[in-house]
Amino acid sequence: MISVETALAHLFDLVVTTETETVPLDQACGRVLANSVTAHRDQPPFSASAMDGYAVSEKVITPGLELKVIGESVAGHRFNGAVRAGESVRIFTGAPIPKNTNQVIIQENIKRNGDKIVIQSVESTSSHIRVSGCDFKSTDQMRPPMVLKPSDIALLAAMNAPKLSVRKKPVIALISNGDELVTPGQSPGEDQIIASNTFGLAALIRTYGAVARILPIARDNIKSLQTALQLSEGADLIVTIGGASVGDHDLVAKAATQIGFEQNFYKVAMRPGKPLMAGRLGNAALIGLPGNPVSAMVCGHIFLIPMVQAMLGLEQIQRQRFEAKLAHDLAENGPREHYMRATLHPDGLHIDKRQDSALLTVLSRSNALAVRPPYAPFATSGSIIEYIPI
Repeated sequence: MISVETALAHLFDLVVTTETETVPLDQACGRVLANSVTAHRDQPPFSASAMDGYAVSEKVITPGLELKVIGESVAGHRFNGAVRAGESVRIFTGAPIPKNTNQVIIQENIKRNGDKIVIQSVESTSSHIRVSGCDFKSTDQMRPPMVLKPSDIALLAAMNAPKLSVRKKPVIALISNGDELVTPGQSPGEDQIIASNTFGLAALIRTYGAVARILPIARDNIKSLQTALQLSEGADLIVTIGGASVGDHDLVAKAATQIGFEQNFYKVAMRPGKPLMAGRLGNAALIGLPGNPVSAMVCGHIFLIPMVQAMLGLEQIQRQRFEAKLAHDLAENGPREHYMRATLHPDGLHIDKRQDSALLTVLSRSNALAVRPPYAPFATSGSIIEYIPI
């Protein structure tokens, strides 16, 4: 068996960064920026008022000072004249600052009478002017790789970038394997269960920017498995669920090898998820996950998410871990790294007493995976433990 860290290193070597495509700005949120974007103008493109008030050119402002109002500047319609001493221009937030003016007196500090204003108070040293280019310059860039957030889309719109070059979403084919499985909505036989793994994993990888293709369930024979694998043609990554162990009916490796699969590794020193294999089949990476539903989902969090991010050109790293205090005592761990379903509360991390890898209800109500190193000793309440949010 190899460690989780070593397995991830091998998996990163198996995947390839996807190509790029151009998408409209309003479809780019959540995508990974592939090429740098340069601003086409300064922002703001002119010095603008930050407040409603009066633009003045006076060097010294004192209470009681009287000024004549000679015009108005509003957003989209500037005042084109020059402002001299003793004069002012009514101005609104976002409007261009008139020539010669050096500050805006906010309207709350002004008393107006016709075309005259009188300064009532001076309460701030701020000029209330947004200088041209104070947000960004025409030479500023947004650089890849980065997952574009709504705030990034707003910035790119201000930079006047109507289209963006982004990474294509990797296509991941998901194949459940087992005579005991039927698709949700079908009527299972007496000895059958509903296939849940592909649907949970599809939802997970879509959340992180991949396209999921759920293929028909492969039965426990070589021909059915090879048919399913051939249907995955064109995928960047093939994920099989079940049949990767060493039982008489675990045939994935054998079926895949007969059509060109080159195995990279088998078995990882983790719990759950030990019977995991990986390699390449044609132009695609292939990873075989265990069939227990919690094992498959845990492997999805630990391995598939980093693989998707690597294919999108993001940093090749394992899931970020955080620290929390244990809310109760915890027994020592065995020889494999253990990912335990847990819930983070204000008083600390609560690890569920039931860790059977078939219990999806426990996974559903959990919001974290507590990570226990191999041979971790008994831990008392209040001890620090690492966890991964899920």
